[in-house]
Amino acid sequence: MATGSRAQFSSRFGFIMAAAGSAVGVGNIWGFPTQAASNGGAVFLLVYLLMVFVLAYPLLVAELTIGRHGQANPIKSIKSIWPKQKMAATGLGIAGMIAVSMILSFYAIVAGWLLGSLLSPFFTLVGLDSAAEWVNAFTTERNLVMMIIFMVMTVRVVRSGVTDGIERWSSRLMPILFILFGLMTAYILTLDGASEGLEMYLIPDFSHLSSDLVISAMGQAFFSLSLGVCAMMVYGSYLSKETNIPQTAAYVALLDTGVAFGAGLLILPAMFVAQKNGVEIYDAAGALLSSDTLVFTVLPAMFDSMGAMGIVISILFFLLMLIAALTSSIAMLEVPVSCATEELNKDRSTVVWWIGGIITLVSTIIIFNFADLFGLVITATTVYAQPILSLLFALLVGWVWRRDQLLTEIKQGNPELEDGLFWKIWPWYVRVVCPVLIILVLAS
Repeated sequence: MATGSRAQFSSRFGFIMAAAGSAVGVGNIWGFPTQAASNGGAVFLLVYLLMVFVLAYPLLVAELTIGRHGQANPIKSIKSIWPKQKMAATGLGIAGMIAVSMILSFYAIVAGWLLGSLLSPFFTLVGLDSAAEWVNAFTTERNLVMMIIFMVMTVRVVRSGVTDGIERWSSRLMPILFILFGLMTAYILTLDGASEGLEMYLIPDFSHLSSDLVISAMGQAFFSLSLGVCAMMVYGSYLSKETNIPQTAAYVALLDTGVAFGAGLLILPAMFVAQKNGVEIYDAAGALLSSDTLVFTVLPAMFDSMGAMGIVISILFFLLMLIAALTSSIAMLEVPVSCATEELNKDRSTVVWWIGGIITLVSTIIIFNFADLFGLVITATTVYAQPILSLLFALLVGWVWRRDQLLTEIKQGNPELEDGLFWKIWPWYVRVVCPVLIILVLAS
């Protein structure tokens, strides 16, 4: 299965930055605060944190372990633990590849909006007001051009490979993202109105608790940790056998959750700062206005009310968003690229342009049929495909993979694991608890 020439991450730091980059994306910085603002703030935060650590983290360990065991693309990795059902294993790997490609197809459109919002203040500063208006306007042409630019950026990183492309850029971009986060949050919290957002975000009101909220929190946990779409399986396949998977997965989950929590600290107070400056954020019934486009409506309105400083804050914010989107998109594109290069024995540079081109074509179809397809693709992939595929991966690890082989694989890099609490709990937890939780939430 493993080959001597197969690429690997050169350091644990590089892997953690890459995996955290995959997990930390628009789902954390846009999706999580929007969900929190729409679902009572602190209550949603508590349920989300619960979902991450009782459901998402054990499944993250499972996907990384499958990938490292196979030392190959998801199709071969799944076959390596399910050799008696090669057709079913192939089908499961292909399903994950299609799901992540469809997620990238709508994700690239959203990232294009972020790119436009980043360019707009630059155009304003140099007096190109018509260009600033064009990149902000919701038009088919703008959506198409910005999406293509973003996809080209993604393709160019992935084309350079694991070490020179994904690891190098993730290791550069993620620290920048963390610094920008800290600076912007510190500034926003000094403004009038921020304390009201903090109160909503940190003081729970359990009257908002509902089954819909639980489903939303589970979907957010799966989406933000890139579960169920083979991205973590691919990254796991590039890990050395000496890597302590439970510990490394914990770092990734903590970083991802920390960024989501930090995004809430930034955006919910910013919403109430915007309200203090005259921007409407809730309707008369208390429902969040423009929840689907929060960062493109409410926050720019707040930036506009801040004068010259608002332009600087706007540039920093959308730069942060674009970095998060790019680190996630390169992980998503790597899934079909790794499958195609190994299964078809093709050159990476050629494959990445072909697959990137196909996903761009799908994005184009969505753009030209936006009202009918955009929401449909999001729902099909994030609400249904990710949890269902995660359920199948949990069943695969818990019921199909022989326990002795699983132990042998996961304790590499951590021989004492066999005597620890993690090994006593995790195998049956993934086997029984995770599937039951997913099924209960989906059924509700």
